[in-house]
Amino acid sequence: MRNAPIRLGLIGDNIAASQSPELHRLAGRQVQRIVSYDQIVPRHLGLDFDGTFALCEAGGYRGVNVTYPYKEVVTAKVRIDDSLVRAMGAVNTVVFESDGPRGFNTDHSGFMAAYRAALGSRPAGRVLMIGAGGVGKAVAFGLVALGLTDIAIVDRDVAKAEALCGALWQARPGLAAIAGADAEALAPGSEGIINCTPVGMVGLEGTPLVRSALRGAAWAFDAVYTPVETEFLRDAAAEGLAMISGYELFFHQGIDAWRIFTGLGLDAGQLRTALQVPE
Repeated sequence: MRNAPIRLGLIGDNIAASQSPELHRLAGRQVQRIVSYDQIVPRHLGLDFDGTFALCEAGGYRGVNVTYPYKEVVTAKVRIDDSLVRAMGAVNTVVFESDGPRGFNTDHSGFMAAYRAALGSRPAGRVLMIGAGGVGKAVAFGLVALGLTDIAIVDRDVAKAEALCGALWQARPGLAAIAGADAEALAPGSEGIINCTPVGMVGLEGTPLVRSALRGAAWAFDAVYTPVETEFLRDAAAEGLAMISGYELFFHQGIDAWRIFTGLGLDAGQLRTALQVPE
């Protein structure tokens, strides 16, 4: 039905502070559609991810966003038409269609939009990225399109970082990409420094890198957006780096997800004003 309510949701852990419900409800209000958007935490339901996903698929949802730590595991449950998203191996947006669920990645497009808004056409150059999980994969592939020349990928699970390096080599043969476990040791010479771990978010306070390791870099991006001003970004500001907030990725990926869910356009400026930046 053309004007039927739209049921959406977010599957993830530690999502109480997420602004996604408000973004999508306000988007619905802008186009005069009733939107519900549920926060779905598997452990609160007494289910694993598979059980939670099946519940959503059978529960009348038009679609769901998927966040930490499920962006990679969900790829086995959806059809991915975009070869780039298949290469990433991470999905954050799922639409339930009559022929089965389809997977998309709006973290990728959202990061690129956030980067260009902050840094224009400046090439990404040499980058240190901490975190090789779902959002890290999306950001890394975005960096390739943004003029990445060299990347050092750090993860506690070095095998994950190595696998991401391999995927990037396939996407950009000849790219200089190395993996490691010591971010501080790999930071010198980096133009951009990126946090794609959950460290710094509400409930996981802290920073993935000591402030002194940011010295000499030109820009920093933190995928965390709750809070908007993380310790990592405060340290980056103190060292004079240009900053890209995780809120910008959140906002742009949310607009892209809305279009995938509904096929409806939005006035992004009006939505930003209505949503407001959380403290």
